[in-house]
Amino acid sequence: MSNFWKNLKKPIFVLAPMADVTDCVFREMISKYSLHGSHLGGPDVFWTEFVSADGLAHPEAREKLLIDLKFNKEKESPIVAQIFSSNPENIKSSSKLCKDLGFDGIDINMGCPDKSIEKQGAGACMMRTPENAVAVIRAAIEGGEGLPVSVKTRIGYNKNEIEEWLPVLLRENISALTVHLRTRKEMSLVPAHWDLMKRIVEIRNEINPEVVLLGNGDVKDLADGLEKIKESGCDGVMLGRAIFGNPWLFRKNEKEEPYVPTLQEKLTVMVEHTKRYEEVLRPHKNFAIMKKHYKAYINGFDGAKELRVILMEAENADEVEKITLYFLNKIPK
Repeated sequence: MSNFWKNLKKPIFVLAPMADVTDCVFREMISKYSLHGSHLGGPDVFWTEFVSADGLAHPEAREKLLIDLKFNKEKESPIVAQIFSSNPENIKSSSKLCKDLGFDGIDINMGCPDKSIEKQGAGACMMRTPENAVAVIRAAIEGGEGLPVSVKTRIGYNKNEIEEWLPVLLRENISALTVHLRTRKEMSLVPAHWDLMKRIVEIRNEINPEVVLLGNGDVKDLADGLEKIKESGCDGVMLGRAIFGNPWLFRKNEKEEPYVPTLQEKLTVMVEHTKRYEEVLRPHKNFAIMKKHYKAYINGFDGAKELRVILMEAENADEVEKITLYFLNKIPK
């Protein structure tokens, strides 16, 4: 099986995996509005939300979690399934499942600071158990049977540990490494330490130069990402929070300029996003999850706060559409 990471043109721009954000419907919006008309774009790699390998290992829980692994191969390619667990056997069986489902790669989350994830010994907690981290990587490689395996992690747990922690990962047969440039302790409360990326590149080059290295944290848009890539020497960036309310993020014109949607476009796509969420995910997920997107779609214009407040009370897509259309009709043309 081919390793798509080796064929990507650099610089690389990828979509971050974010729980209850980058679900299959939002990725559908990103794919649709990144590639449109004369505009070119789209992430070089799509990521799913992270999914519990422990849950996937049990038939009953697996049925509920498969919606988080739903994707459209024609419109989301290459696409990586991100899984988490501290149990190598569950990682192995989940990796086999990901291969059977048609994913192009497997990514292991070793950076999530959520306490419920850490209680399972997974996420950022894996930085405290490097031996088990190695066992999990090897299990993913074995279970994936040829699928490229990558890791997403942080620069350390309580302090900068790039000299100790990253070599542990780079000595394994991983294809890509994404480093969120903050410690677990810092969460997202401080600016990302992009000054460390040059040293991280050196560590990668010394140990395993074939690994694709991506930086993550505070990347505002493609232009900002390109600047960070040039300054640090990494192969690419992962964009996370910048995608909120902006499925056009990866869309650009022939001059490499970002696409700026009109207010009407933003609100119209927000309604479309809501309708698709209700159609595809409403049987599986709470409608309230969709509302976190409204804060991002609706900001920076007169009446934004008032519109947000009203939409937070909406209970379904029809109500969202009626409220939004009423607002748009009041805007002077």
